[in-house]
Amino acid sequence: MLLTLTLHASDAAPATDLGYLLHKHPARIFESALPFGTARVFYPENTAERSAAALLLDVDPVALSRRFRGGHPNAPLEPYVNDRPYASGSFLALALRDAFGTALSGRSKDRQAVAELALPFEIELPCLPVRGPADLPERLFGPLGYAVDVTPIALDPRYPEWGERPYVALKLGGTVRLRDLLAHLYVLLPVLDTARKHHFLDEAELEKLLRRGEGWLEAHPERDLIATRYLQLRSLIRQATEHFAAEHFTGQGETDSGDEPAPETAAARTVHAGRLAWVAEQLRASGAQTVLDLGCGEGRLLKMLLPVAQFRELVGLDVSARALEIARRRLKLDERPELEKRVRLLHGSLTYRDARLRGFGAAVLAEVIEHLDVGRLEALAANVFGDARPST
Repeated sequence: MLLTLTLHASDAAPATDLGYLLHKHPARIFESALPFGTARVFYPENTAERSAAALLLDVDPVALSRRFRGGHPNAPLEPYVNDRPYASGSFLALALRDAFGTALSGRSKDRQAVAELALPFEIELPCLPVRGPADLPERLFGPLGYAVDVTPIALDPRYPEWGERPYVALKLGGTVRLRDLLAHLYVLLPVLDTARKHHFLDEAELEKLLRRGEGWLEAHPERDLIATRYLQLRSLIRQATEHFAAEHFTGQGETDSGDEPAPETAAARTVHAGRLAWVAEQLRASGAQTVLDLGCGEGRLLKMLLPVAQFRELVGLDVSARALEIARRRLKLDERPELEKRVRLLHGSLTYRDARLRGFGAAVLAEVIEHLDVGRLEALAANVFGDARPST
């Protein structure tokens, strides 16, 4: 699989600065052994007007299959005969991070000022899997400012009835910072592919998505589609959705001045934030002084309730340790020790009885039960209504 990244000369920099930006010398071939193959970087062209760096990844599907399947004698043929050595999907994204990690972080030892500039780049991917709607590349890269040229590839020119998709030749053009360009490719190549079987999906994937998507993914019109296809697991998708909703709400409907939140503004901004504002209003009206937020996520509702003096004790429970860490930062618990007696964050699951959840004036289950497996809902109901038994 192949990716070619071309820099054109501009008033800001000659094209030969590409080698400094990528930290790869144009006169040398860079080679790196990866768990799934070998990556090489070389320069087919390097002049003051135009410099092109090629990332060539050679994937060994047989070795890959043996590594992840243990060479089971009854394994199907598909792991040995597939498109992974040729179609530039998620494997190429991993190779890109390995080869261009310094550039991806935005650092350049000799050309830092140039690294901060938007430069005229072209990207070519001669064979890219597009598993989904035919217009998916345009929907993903177009909103980021790229000119997108997609050429479908016939499965076999001798048999046109077999059709063209799911492979295309993709060309992108745009004036963009190199770090942003690499981040876009790192996130969106797996989104186009989705057929990832080479690594375990866990919360580290969510952290990668949020880190590499910072500054552009939040406002992308296909943000939810990107998160769903990148993360794949329902629990991770839920956490990503909560993160984006929280960031959107914090910027639009909350204040840090100590004033109570404005439900009207939040509802106008997002349905999710409107629901939380409605919940906050019901809690105020209930007269409850101790509130339990079950499935508190990253602490959005707790932050809304914090300025309200009525609530003497606020407790959030979530199964995700990472979400609780974000909630702790959002609520600034480490910076405000005076909140220690008033706000607590608990790590736990609603499918198990927990004595810590008993005796509260009110409890909230906001956008939680739809994320549980059906078989666990009965346990949740028994634990919340039968054991914890909040007043409201």
